[in-house]
Amino acid sequence: MKTYTTVVFDLDGTLLDTLQDLCDSVNYALSHNNMPVRTLDEVRRFVGNGIRNLIIRAVPEGEETPGLETVFADFKAHYAKNCRNKTAPYPGVMEMVRALKAKGKKLAIVSNKVDSAVQDLLHCYFEGVIDIAVGEMEGVSRKPAPDMVYKALELLGSTVEESVYIGDSEVDILTAKNSRMDCISVTWGFRERELLEETATGAVLDTPKEVEEYLL
Repeated sequence: MKTYTTVVFDLDGTLLDTLQDLCDSVNYALSHNNMPVRTLDEVRRFVGNGIRNLIIRAVPEGEETPGLETVFADFKAHYAKNCRNKTAPYPGVMEMVRALKAKGKKLAIVSNKVDSAVQDLLHCYFEGVIDIAVGEMEGVSRKPAPDMVYKALELLGSTVEESVYIGDSEVDILTAKNSRMDCISVTWGFRERELLEETATGAVLDTPKEVEEYLL
Protein backbone atom coordinates (compact mmCIF):
# COMPACT_ATOMS: atom_id res chain seq x y z
CA MET A 1 0.00 0.00 0.00
CA LYS A 2 1.16 3.53 -0.73
CA THR A 3 3.05 5.31 2.04
CA TYR A 4 2.15 8.95 2.72
CA THR A 5 4.44 11.48 4.37
CA THR A 6 1.69 14.08 4.80
CA VAL A 7 -1.91 13.99 6.01
CA VAL A 8 -4.32 16.88 5.42
CA PHE A 9 -7.44 16.84 7.57
CA ASP A 10 -10.76 18.57 7.27
CA LEU A 11 -11.75 20.01 10.67
CA ASP A 12 -15.51 20.06 11.38
CA GLY A 13 -16.94 16.56 11.32
CA THR A 14 -13.52 14.97 10.89
CA LEU A 15 -11.36 16.00 13.84
CA LEU A 16 -13.80 18.05 15.91
CA ASP A 17 -17.46 17.52 16.69
CA THR A 18 -18.57 21.14 16.28
CA LEU A 19 -22.18 20.47 15.37
CA GLN A 20 -23.93 21.43 18.62
CA ASP A 21 -22.09 24.76 18.89
CA LEU A 22 -22.86 25.53 15.25
CA CYS A 23 -26.51 24.65 15.79
CA ASP A 24 -26.74 26.79 18.92
CA SER A 25 -25.30 29.82 17.12
CA VAL A 26 -27.50 29.29 14.04
CA ASN A 27 -30.59 29.13 16.22
CA TYR A 28 -29.54 32.15 18.27
CA ALA A 29 -29.23 34.19 15.06
CA LEU A 30 -32.52 32.90 13.66
CA SER A 31 -34.55 33.43 16.83
CA HIS A 32 -32.96 36.84 17.41
CA ASN A 33 -34.37 37.82 14.01
CA ASN A 34 -37.79 36.22 14.55
CA MET A 35 -37.16 33.31 12.17
CA PRO A 36 -37.93 29.64 12.84
CA VAL A 37 -35.09 27.65 14.36
CA ARG A 38 -33.54 24.49 12.90
CA THR A 39 -33.02 21.01 14.27
CA LEU A 40 -29.59 19.54 14.89
CA ASP A 41 -30.08 17.16 11.96
CA GLU A 42 -30.98 20.02 9.63
CA VAL A 43 -27.86 21.94 10.61
CA ARG A 44 -25.79 18.79 10.12
CA ARG A 45 -27.00 18.63 6.52
CA PHE A 46 -26.40 22.36 5.97
CA VAL A 47 -22.71 22.43 6.92
CA GLY A 48 -19.77 21.77 4.62
CA ASN A 49 -19.52 24.77 2.31
CA GLY A 50 -18.61 27.54 4.76
CA ILE A 51 -20.59 29.51 7.30
CA ARG A 52 -22.24 31.88 4.85
CA ASN A 53 -23.76 28.97 2.95
CA LEU A 54 -24.78 27.47 6.30
CA ILE A 55 -26.82 30.57 7.07
CA ILE A 56 -28.25 30.81 3.54
CA ARG A 57 -29.53 27.24 3.93
CA ALA A 58 -30.86 27.90 7.43
CA VAL A 59 -32.93 31.04 6.75
CA PRO A 60 -36.47 30.58 5.38
CA GLU A 61 -35.99 31.96 1.86
CA GLY A 62 -32.32 31.39 1.16
CA GLU A 63 -30.47 34.27 -0.43
CA GLU A 64 -33.78 36.09 -0.97
CA THR A 65 -34.47 36.26 2.77
CA PRO A 66 -34.89 39.86 4.02
CA GLY A 67 -32.34 40.55 6.74
CA LEU A 68 -29.98 37.78 5.64
CA GLU A 69 -26.88 39.87 6.33
CA THR A 70 -28.10 40.70 9.83
CA VAL A 71 -28.66 37.01 10.58
CA PHE A 72 -25.20 36.22 9.25
CA ALA A 73 -23.60 38.94 11.38
CA ASP A 74 -25.47 37.76 14.47
CA PHE A 75 -24.35 34.19 13.84
CA LYS A 76 -20.68 35.19 13.46
CA ALA A 77 -20.71 37.31 16.61
CA HIS A 78 -22.37 34.57 18.68
CA TYR A 79 -20.21 31.76 17.32
CA ALA A 80 -16.99 33.71 17.91
CA LYS A 81 -17.81 33.79 21.63
CA ASN A 82 -19.35 30.30 21.89
CA CYS A 83 -17.45 28.09 19.44
CA ARG A 84 -15.91 25.93 22.18
CA ASN A 85 -18.85 25.47 24.54
CA LYS A 86 -19.64 21.91 23.43
CA THR A 87 -17.01 21.29 20.74
CA ALA A 88 -14.55 18.44 21.35
CA PRO A 89 -12.41 15.99 19.39
CA TYR A 90 -14.28 12.86 18.34
CA PRO A 91 -13.45 9.77 20.44
CA GLY A 92 -10.15 8.31 19.27
CA VAL A 93 -9.08 11.35 17.24
CA MET A 94 -6.35 12.54 19.61
CA GLU A 95 -4.88 9.05 19.81
CA MET A 96 -4.91 8.87 16.00
CA VAL A 97 -3.18 12.18 15.35
CA ARG A 98 -0.60 11.54 18.08
CA ALA A 99 0.20 8.13 16.58
CA LEU A 100 0.63 9.68 13.14
CA LYS A 101 2.82 12.43 14.56
CA ALA A 102 4.95 9.88 16.43
CA LYS A 103 5.62 8.10 13.13
CA GLY A 104 6.91 11.35 11.59
CA LYS A 105 3.88 12.25 9.48
CA LYS A 106 3.44 15.92 8.61
CA LEU A 107 -0.09 16.98 9.61
CA ALA A 108 -2.28 19.87 8.47
CA ILE A 109 -5.84 21.14 8.85
CA VAL A 110 -7.72 22.76 5.95
CA SER A 111 -11.10 24.23 6.85
CA ASN A 112 -13.70 26.57 5.36
CA LYS A 113 -14.01 28.25 8.75
CA VAL A 114 -12.57 31.76 8.93
CA ASP A 115 -8.82 31.48 9.46
CA SER A 116 -8.77 33.20 12.87
CA ALA A 117 -11.19 30.61 14.26
CA VAL A 118 -9.21 27.76 12.71
CA GLN A 119 -5.99 28.99 14.31
CA ASP A 120 -7.76 29.30 17.67
CA LEU A 121 -9.04 25.71 17.45
CA LEU A 122 -5.61 24.45 16.35
CA HIS A 123 -4.04 26.13 19.37
CA CYS A 124 -6.73 24.90 21.75
CA TYR A 125 -6.93 21.25 20.72
CA PHE A 126 -3.94 20.28 18.57
CA GLU A 127 -0.95 22.46 19.45
CA GLY A 128 2.27 20.49 19.24
CA VAL A 129 0.57 17.68 17.33
CA ILE A 130 -0.81 19.12 14.08
CA ASP A 131 1.77 21.31 12.38
CA ILE A 132 -0.27 23.96 10.56
CA ALA A 133 -3.82 24.99 9.74
CA VAL A 134 -5.33 26.95 6.87
CA GLY A 135 -8.75 28.57 7.11
CA GLU A 136 -10.79 30.86 4.91
CA MET A 137 -8.85 34.01 4.05
CA GLU A 138 -8.87 36.75 1.46
CA GLY A 139 -7.34 35.76 -1.87
CA VAL A 140 -7.55 32.00 -1.27
CA SER A 141 -10.57 30.17 -2.71
CA ARG A 142 -12.53 27.97 -0.31
CA LYS A 143 -12.93 24.22 -0.62
CA PRO A 144 -13.77 22.40 -2.83
CA ALA A 145 -11.28 24.54 -4.77
CA PRO A 146 -7.75 23.18 -4.24
CA ASP A 147 -6.17 26.49 -3.23
CA MET A 148 -6.27 26.00 0.55
CA VAL A 149 -4.89 22.48 0.25
CA TYR A 150 -2.06 23.70 -1.96
CA LYS A 151 -1.26 26.45 0.54
CA ALA A 152 -1.07 23.88 3.34
CA LEU A 153 1.22 21.64 1.31
CA GLU A 154 3.43 24.61 0.47
CA LEU A 155 3.74 25.50 4.17
CA LEU A 156 4.67 21.89 4.97
CA GLY A 157 7.06 21.50 2.05
CA SER A 158 5.07 18.53 0.75
CA THR A 159 3.85 17.46 -2.68
CA VAL A 160 0.45 16.23 -3.81
CA GLU A 161 1.89 12.83 -4.66
CA GLU A 162 3.07 12.11 -1.10
CA SER A 163 -0.07 13.42 0.61
CA VAL A 164 -3.55 12.15 1.48
CA TYR A 165 -6.68 14.16 2.29
CA ILE A 166 -9.11 13.03 5.00
CA GLY A 167 -12.66 14.37 5.35
CA ASP A 168 -16.24 13.50 6.22
CA SER A 169 -18.31 14.92 3.36
CA GLU A 170 -18.88 15.03 -0.37
CA VAL A 171 -17.24 18.48 -0.33
CA ASP A 172 -14.07 16.87 1.00
CA ILE A 173 -14.15 14.17 -1.67
CA LEU A 174 -14.42 16.86 -4.34
CA THR A 175 -11.67 18.90 -2.68
CA ALA A 176 -9.31 15.93 -2.84
CA LYS A 177 -10.26 15.30 -6.47
CA ASN A 178 -9.68 18.93 -7.41
CA SER A 179 -6.35 18.84 -5.57
CA ARG A 180 -5.34 15.63 -7.40
CA MET A 181 -4.87 13.91 -4.05
CA ASP A 182 -5.79 10.52 -2.67
CA CYS A 183 -8.75 10.68 -0.29
CA ILE A 184 -9.98 8.86 2.81
CA SER A 185 -13.61 9.43 3.76
CA VAL A 186 -14.69 8.97 7.39
CA THR A 187 -18.17 8.09 8.56
CA TRP A 188 -18.22 9.41 12.15
CA GLY A 189 -18.89 13.02 11.10
CA PHE A 190 -21.68 14.94 9.38
CA ARG A 191 -22.55 12.56 6.53
CA GLU A 192 -23.87 9.00 6.35
CA ARG A 193 -21.74 6.17 4.96
CA GLU A 194 -24.24 5.60 2.12
CA LEU A 195 -23.81 9.15 0.84
CA LEU A 196 -20.03 8.97 1.06
CA GLU A 197 -19.91 5.64 -0.76
CA GLU A 198 -21.79 7.18 -3.70
CA THR A 199 -18.95 9.61 -4.42
CA ALA A 200 -15.89 8.23 -2.58
CA THR A 201 -12.67 7.94 -4.54
CA GLY A 202 -10.79 6.02 -1.86
CA ALA A 203 -11.26 4.15 1.40
CA VAL A 204 -14.34 4.78 3.54
CA LEU A 205 -13.42 4.17 7.19
CA ASP A 206 -15.54 4.08 10.33
CA THR A 207 -13.17 4.89 13.23
CA PRO A 208 -10.02 6.92 13.90
CA LYS A 209 -8.26 3.66 14.80
CA GLU A 210 -9.02 2.33 11.30
CA VAL A 211 -7.51 5.49 9.80
CA GLU A 212 -4.41 5.10 11.95
CA GLU A 213 -3.97 1.46 10.91
CA TYR A 214 -4.61 2.31 7.25
CA LEU A 215 -1.89 4.96 7.23
CA LEU A 216 0.68 3.19 9.38
